[in-house]
Amino acid sequence: MIVGVLAIQGSFEEHKSALVKMNIDVCEVRAKKDLKKCDALIMPGGESTTIDKLLKIYGLDKEIISRVKGGMPIYGTCAGAILLAKKIEDNHGVEGLKLMDISISRNAYGRQLDSFETEIDFEGQRAEAVFIRAPKILQTGAGVEILAKYNNEPVLVKQNNMLAGTFHPELTNGKAIYEYFLAMNGGAKHF
Repeated sequence: MIVGVLAIQGSFEEHKSALVKMNIDVCEVRAKKDLKKCDALIMPGGESTTIDKLLKIYGLDKEIISRVKGGMPIYGTCAGAILLAKKIEDNHGVEGLKLMDISISRNAYGRQLDSFETEIDFEGQRAEAVFIRAPKILQTGAGVEILAKYNNEPVLVKQNNMLAGTFHPELTNGKAIYEYFLAMNGGAKHF
C-alpha cells in the first residue's frame, strides 16, 4: 500500500515522517501523476485558502474528487478537513472539494496564540491532539460517524472512505489515528 501525502503546502513533511516511522510507503503528491500511484491520501493542515487555490491550479481537485468517489480513502487534518467539507462557514473564498457531509468553521478555536494540546478519547484509548488555529465541525450529516469529541464537539469524523480531523496527529507520537485510517484501506495488519 502506498499512502500519498498532499505536498503542495502545509505540514506534509510531518505526516510523511509519521508514516515512514510506521514502515508505510509514502508518495508526496504534487501532481496528478503522483496521485495515480497512491492507494490512499492524506491532506495536511496548512493554509486552506492556499491549498484550495493550488489544488485548482494543478488540476488535483477534480482528480481527488474522482478518486475518492471511486473509493480511495482520504484523511483531511485541519485545513484538509476544511477542504473536505460540503459547507465551509466564513470561507473567505475557499471552495473546497465538497465531499463530506459536514459543515465546518475555519480558525474557530482562535488565533495562533490560542493553540493547545490535549488528549481525546478515541477507540477506547487516549490519543494526543494538537489544535493549531483549528476549525470546528459545526454539523454532521446523517451518514457521518463521530469518532472523537473535545468539549462535547466533534473533532474526528468518518463518512464512508473519508476521515476528517480538526487537529494535528502528525505533531504527536501517537499512531492510533493513522492505524485507523490505514485500516480503512485494508492496510493495517502489522505495525
